[in-house]
Amino acid sequence: MAGKAFRKFLPLFDRVLVERCAAETVTKGGIMLPEESQGKVLQATVVAVGSGSKGKSGEIQPVSVKVGEKILLPEYGGTKVVLEDKEYYLFRDGDILGKYVD
Repeated sequence: MAGKAFRKFLPLFDRVLVERCAAETVTKGGIMLPEESQGKVLQATVVAVGSGSKGKSGEIQPVSVKVGEKILLPEYGGTKVVLEDKEYYLFRDGDILGKYVD
């Protein structure tokens, strides 16, 4: 899933690189939504993770999500990163609100 761009960029420590899911442009009834009325997309797919953060005693605590998982993001926050003309966002592991389970 990780393409060539992720070989050049790897998040550090407890950072997670995500790609936001596309916004809904059509309602279930088939009505087209204008851009102003589309809500902010809070779902994303994890595309790369860091190695984890160091605990108080020096051991590495791994990141709680894995590449390919769908997660729920906070409404605000994250750092925008552009890799090969695509937008991604960088979040700390602790900022992620939850993950979707099949």
